[in-house]
Amino acid sequence: MGKNCKVVVCGQTAVGKTALLEQLIHGDHIVGQPMFSTIEDIYVGQIETDRGVERVHFYDTAGLDPMKPELPKQYLSFADGFVLVYDVTNEKSFQSMDKLKKSIEKHREKKEAVIISLGNKCDMKEGKQVEFNAANKWAQGEKVRLWEVSVSNRQSLVDPIVWLTTKMTQPPNRPTFPAFGASRRQKASSNSELS
Repeated sequence: MGKNCKVVVCGQTAVGKTALLEQLIHGDHIVGQPMFSTIEDIYVGQIETDRGVERVHFYDTAGLDPMKPELPKQYLSFADGFVLVYDVTNEKSFQSMDKLKKSIEKHREKKEAVIISLGNKCDMKEGKQVEFNAANKWAQGEKVRLWEVSVSNRQSLVDPIVWLTTKMTQPPNRPTFPAFGASRRQKASSNSELS
């Protein structure tokens, strides 16, 4: 097991942040049950990646004001990753993603944080207001990975979180140096050219 990662889950009120986390971590969320506003909560998950099992702390934030979708500063100082959640049946919740992402980029202290976006409630085809192609165009422009997910399909939640965890736990790139023998050969050939 590597480092303990900290992920902030954010978005407007009623986009399903808590339901996503409860289904992802516990697998016991019941679709259609009454919703309650979250002030703040922390979930801890063991996420299996190709390098083993990683421990991830998910910070479930209160829903953000649609007019000013900015995270409180305390979340920006420690996060290794961010999950931006919008509701595909609510155009305004998607429109706030751009401001939220730019706010995170501008104010976060850890410059290497990974950001992904989840379009929740993709199973609600009739009320859909945000088409995947439009959302994906925004995501590509912002260099954010995007998935459409549904609480009723737990696997749709697992794939993006495994991807996020894998990105956050990648070993840092190590500088490479030429092999010792190669540098000696280069030096010897340059000396012979001088003769």
